[in-house]
Amino acid sequence: MRAFPPVLAAVLLLAGCTSTESPAEQVSSPFVACAAAAGAASPPAAGLPDISVDCFAGGDAVSLRGLHGPAVINIWATFCGPCREELPLIQRLADATAGKLTVLGLNTGDTRSAAASFGTDHGVSMPTLFDPDRKAITALGVVNLPSTIFVDARGQVYTHRDTMDAAELTELVRQHAGLSVTL
Repeated sequence: MRAFPPVLAAVLLLAGCTSTESPAEQVSSPFVACAAAAGAASPPAAGLPDISVDCFAGGDAVSLRGLHGPAVINIWATFCGPCREELPLIQRLADATAGKLTVLGLNTGDTRSAAASFGTDHGVSMPTLFDPDRKAITALGVVNLPSTIFVDARGQVYTHRDTMDAAELTELVRQHAGLSVTL
């Protein structure tokens, strides 16, 4: 019976060594805050599901249904080759339309470290939502990656379910977000 207290002490000592940091605190974010995703004067995107998704950089979660257009949400993952090729193009769109178009990434099915590493290595810094358990893409009905959701100023939603080059992205932004942009 005397062996029990040392075993118990060892278990308690090891338990004290467990990190209390959340995953969000352990990996720094290359992505900017998602604050710009809410609060526009246009109608909300009623065609999107009523789900909130955490911002990769922390802070308040973003309600997809509450998102106001014009907006673009690019759904990506680091394990998706076409996503890895397309995401820098989406970052160019975010840079070219700053203040005119809300551009969000939605990283799904990844770890924080994989997404952060990719963002850092490829210069991707746009606001990004984090969906590690794929609840958001399930609610969105997205099967293919990459997929891109366009929301116009009236709150109408169009989902493109394939990769895009610069010309196709430019045309889809014109058609479904009402903006002319050169990429």
